Amino acid sequence: MTDPAVPALAGLDPAAVADFLAAKAPELGARAPLTAELIAGGLSNLTYELRDADGRAWVLRRPPLGHVLPTAHDMRREFRVISALAGTVPVARAYVLCEDPDVIGAPFYLMEKVQGVVLRTRAQCAALSVAQRRSAAESLVDVLAAVHAVDPAAVGLADFGRPEGYLHRQLDRWDRQYAASQSREIRGLFELGDGLRAAVPVTQRSTILHGDYRLDNVMVRLSGGTDGAGVGSNADGAGVGSNADGAGVGSNADGAGVGSNADTAGTADTAEVRVAAVFDWEMSTLGDPLADLGLLLTYWEDPGHPPKGILTASGGGLTNHEGFLNSRDLVERYQAATGLIVDDLDWYVAFSHYKLAVILEGIHYRHEHGLTLGEGFEKAGTAVPSLVEAGRRYLDRTR
Repeated sequence: MTDPAVPALAGLDPAAVADFLAAKAPELGARAPLTAELIAGGLSNLTYELRDADGRAWVLRRPPLGHVLPTAHDMRREFRVISALAGTVPVARAYVLCEDPDVIGAPFYLMEKVQGVVLRTRAQCAALSVAQRRSAAESLVDVLAAVHAVDPAAVGLADFGRPEGYLHRQLDRWDRQYAASQSREIRGLFELGDGLRAAVPVTQRSTILHGDYRLDNVMVRLSGGTDGAGVGSNADGAGVGSNADGAGVGSNADGAGVGSNADTAGTADTAEVRVAAVFDWEMSTLGDPLADLGLLLTYWEDPGHPPKGILTASGGGLTNHEGFLNSRDLVERYQAATGLIVDDLDWYVAFSHYKLAVILEGIHYRHEHGLTLGEGFEKAGTAVPSLVEAGRRYLDRTR
């Protein structure tokens, strides 16, 4: 029986989750009552930190509160891929999947809480040393190449998607998604889709795709810390990159800032920053790996260049600090690791602008209908017209 003394959080009833875990995953030893806190930052699936009466922590993922389109926000798919990839690339350990929507109103799954920090703000990135920014960028590229090197059949994902015709189906999918979320006219969006469809490149090979690979969809931590604490975390590991009194992301009790803690402050500037886990696999499938690279480049901002204003609502504005790789070096590093030819990369970047525009338009629709939790959703729709225009410019470069 659920405990009436434990309040329900929007989108999540901790008492109902406690009952489910006791019945379906007793090996976790989650002791009621459970408490939950929404983890801010994402604009799609909802992510919560879950704690039990003994202070042990897990992370719970569920779909948005409403307007969930067919094939979108698939918890079973996300749970399956991170379970399969364990031991091949850095992912959180997956614990248990609940496909019964009656428990909290939607399917959900529970995964490990990984120690580290998600670099979501310009201030966090600026607080890293130049060397740390470079190591973070190199690790980000190397992990993407590692994902694309995993043999799907070897990890039980041979049937995870239909790689033949992937790019054409993607164009059809995002056309449908826009039609299902359309609340206003976006000039040039249909024309961009038609132009992409008329110039689809030949896929060189098919691999596992992440589908939304970018800096703020991974967790990073220092590789040289003696206690293994993450970037911007402290000795007691309270929260993601924060401390016990909530001093904020990337700080600790003495305010030492990102990359330091009670045990590693002396080595913070020299320790490398590495990807500890890749999150947000909801759009993963089998398909053309250059689609992942194109999306990463859509978010990427070269050091010394002005921020891309079109991406401030969707995770941009992070990498234009000294030390981060520029786009050319990023592509060269990826190409050296994978052997893929990147002559058609402008098409993939144009496609990623189109895809991101449709995604943000869907987020804008949910926000307008009161179906979002947290902050930042009100800005999503403002980026869409500029994304479309930028996508058309990249497409023009392919002609």
